[in-house]
Amino acid sequence: MANKLDQLRKMTVVVADTGDLGAVARHKPEDCTTNPSIVLKTCTSPEFVDSFAQAVAAGKGSADPVRTIATDLTISVGAKLSALVPGRVSTEVDAELSFNLQASLARAHELVEQYAARGIDKSRVLIKLAATWEGICAARQLERDGINCNLTLIFSFAQAAACADAGVFLISPFVGRITDWHAKSTGQTYSPETDPGVLSVKRIYEHYKSNNINTIVMGASFRNIGQIEALAGCDRLTISPALLQELDDATGTLPRTLSPESQAEGSHHALSEAGFRWDMNEDPMATEKMAEGIRNFHADTLKLYKLISDAL
Repeated sequence: MANKLDQLRKMTVVVADTGDLGAVARHKPEDCTTNPSIVLKTCTSPEFVDSFAQAVAAGKGSADPVRTIATDLTISVGAKLSALVPGRVSTEVDAELSFNLQASLARAHELVEQYAARGIDKSRVLIKLAATWEGICAARQLERDGINCNLTLIFSFAQAAACADAGVFLISPFVGRITDWHAKSTGQTYSPETDPGVLSVKRIYEHYKSNNINTIVMGASFRNIGQIEALAGCDRLTISPALLQELDDATGTLPRTLSPESQAEGSHHALSEAGFRWDMNEDPMATEKMAEGIRNFHADTLKLYKLISDAL
């Protein structure tokens, strides 16, 4: 019998949530996702020493060397990953722009242009944006411009519904961070069947499929392979190297739990900005976890800036 990773590949597109080039080459995912934390970790890895030095040397004479070099490094990580996967690489717009529509649009176009300068077409790239109202509005415009987006830090159904309204290419609803919040709040331990993070992704998936919404659902932020197994059949799942290895080593049958054909016809109502903000206000978990995620991504960007400043 095939291991569980190979079984999963037959029903779900497997994506690597890492910048570890060796792990990507080993597990052969379809796509890769990155974020500021992954970029920071990759840029400080031994195999990236030469690329870091080259970026610093190339950018030190620019008007804003720190930001120029940081962008170069971000694109370098994505470019190296794109050479290893047949599909797309997600690259994130700066977290500090999460509430700035126009600046997010400009940054997204800049990232696409930087990839193009290295011969990587926009069809190989997903622009990642935090699923704030401004991020979702930016994605709506970018999709119209022919730039596909990955809306991240999805913790609520309201975010998923607004992304569907905007025609977003793909969303990344987080599993583990939702579960962490509920476990801390209630003191409970959850099984895969009762896991709040798993149930959140299932609800979004079922809503999308029952309403013929084309936005891809990519579950993210897993704490264990039980959460992954409980979402087998989801459009895509982005998984860390450690959990990819666990699945690769695991044997036994992996049953499909999600299927588009099994969903009954549903109804979808568009969200206004006021409705979106109210629904987020009424969901303390989603509000807290999204804000925390944005802060943490920005903190890792500042760490990268310091590394570059020290090198300069």
